[in-house]
Amino acid sequence: MEAFLISAGVVALGEMGDKTQLLAFVLATRFKRPVPIIAGILVATLINHSAAGAFGAWIAAQLGPSLLRWVIGVAFIAMAAWMLVPDRADDDELAAAPKYGVFATTALAFFLAEMGDKTQIATVALAARFHDLVPVVAGTTLGMMLADVPAVLLGEKIAQKIPLAWVHGITAAMFAALGVATLVGLDRLF
Repeated sequence: MEAFLISAGVVALGEMGDKTQLLAFVLATRFKRPVPIIAGILVATLINHSAAGAFGAWIAAQLGPSLLRWVIGVAFIAMAAWMLVPDRADDDELAAAPKYGVFATTALAFFLAEMGDKTQIATVALAARFHDLVPVVAGTTLGMMLADVPAVLLGEKIAQKIPLAWVHGITAAMFAALGVATLVGLDRLF
């Protein structure tokens, strides 16, 4: 349960203002069809985060406990710094949109946008940290949906009311705390 809750919370906060959340705004504005957009986000996230989680589990199996602790600790601290860098959606990600249906366009755009993204890297680190793939992937997927579904349903109205700098700061602090706790051996508290 711990892996699920931490994964969901970290990714939900980390997704606020992220390029994939901005992509959700753009898709919602462009297509005005929330159900296939939300379904596309879910499918893309499940595929992407399952692969990222499997990679994190593989890394955990390859490294010894001491080296793994350092890699995970440094990765969480790097994620904390990265959270403070704002994202923008790339217009190129939607270039092929008229060719495909709303679901396929959303799934493809989200899958590609999530490659190397903060939340994907966080999924790798969380899976390596918790050694429990299913709760981590379920949690990170829920976190993505908690952040992106309101973006699809409420669009620009919600974006204007959320102080993203504060959300990014809180998320960065969470990643930094996880990183420091891992490095000093207190990670069993999380």
